[in-house]
Amino acid sequence: MACRGRRPEHGGPPELFYDQNEAQKYMRNSRMIDVQTKMTGRALELLDLPDEKPCFLLDIGCGTGLSGDYLSEEGHYWVGIDISLAMLDAALDREAQGDLLLGDMGQGIPFKPGSFDGCISISAVQWLCNANKKSDIPAKRLYCFFSSLYSVLVRGARAVLQLYPENSEQLELITTQAIRAGFTGGVVVDYPNSAKAKKFYLCLFSGPSTFLPKGLHEIKEEEEAKESTFTNRSSQLCLRHRVQNRIARRGLVRKSREWVLEKKERRRRQGKEVRPDTQYTGRKRKPYF
Repeated sequence: MACRGRRPEHGGPPELFYDQNEAQKYMRNSRMIDVQTKMTGRALELLDLPDEKPCFLLDIGCGTGLSGDYLSEEGHYWVGIDISLAMLDAALDREAQGDLLLGDMGQGIPFKPGSFDGCISISAVQWLCNANKKSDIPAKRLYCFFSSLYSVLVRGARAVLQLYPENSEQLELITTQAIRAGFTGGVVVDYPNSAKAKKFYLCLFSGPSTFLPKGLHEIKEEEEAKESTFTNRSSQLCLRHRVQNRIARRGLVRKSREWVLEKKERRRRQGKEVRPDTQYTGRKRKPYF
């Protein structure tokens, strides 16, 4: 479970590690952009949000706004919180569409109860397991984080937190504090038999306990090889743009009625429950918040 080499959180607090140089990597390194976009897509899938309805989401550890870009492209509104001023400055330079907040998640999420329809986090929660000063007690910081997160979510909403646990003890510490704060749920592991593609997602429910989504198990060999040989190409080659190009080649305008109908039909073929088509399907609606 432990990652190879020295872990970033062992080198000091995140506000120092994620400096301007690190922020530039998230803006220019196509491999990092591609991985971040894929993990955000998977987290959004695990959130299981209602179709055709824009939601108000919280992005914890939003960084330069890469995950937020994906949320915006899917028609959602979002607020991002991050402890690194350099990463947030980069998000502003990229003209991220969400609202940004400088803050330490270990000190709690500073929003009113029931503010958000869901929450995602990419590669952030494991930072709370390290004490960077004498007053830092990981268990207390984790509980403060999870208890405030539970409060700001509407009842029945989900939080999907992608993380890199150092070991099984660290993962148990995180899940224990989440359950203590009131959440139900568990850990979803994608590609558990792959050393490179294996990912952990803490899937939490703020309402009555429901079924835990299953992890992904099959990965194409060429995708795994691509993961290990990815070079530092231009960010225009990232997953987001490839998806947009495929849509353009089919002659569909994103979020148009035809695009929505095709997406619903695809979900029906996958065996998922989809609302019936009506005259209002694909109609743009004003934000309700």
